[in-house]
Amino acid sequence: MAGAGGYRVDAPTRETVDATRGPLVLEFGTDWCGHCQGAQAPIARALATHTGIEHIKIEDGPGRPLGRSFRIKLWPTLVILRDGVEVARVVRPQDSGDVEQALRALD
Repeated sequence: MAGAGGYRVDAPTRETVDATRGPLVLEFGTDWCGHCQGAQAPIARALATHTGIEHIKIEDGPGRPLGRSFRIKLWPTLVILRDGVEVARVVRPQDSGDVEQALRALD
């Protein structure tokens, strides 16, 4: 289930994420976060040039186990994974170049 801005409140478990095959981008944030709202266009631009990457927006906050397992401190944070293993991370991307650089870790 997603909130109005698309952040899911029903996050997958860490075990499910770790078992995921292929490229995956987890975006941690909230619908009301100004930094998250401002980053949506740059994130979308960067992901538009990379096909075949699953992107899951996860609502984060105190007591949310998936965010805690990745030690998320600031929003938005994008965790880039391949086959369940973190290969890159972007915290509060300022432009699509920040996200593009992290996505290169999947090449």
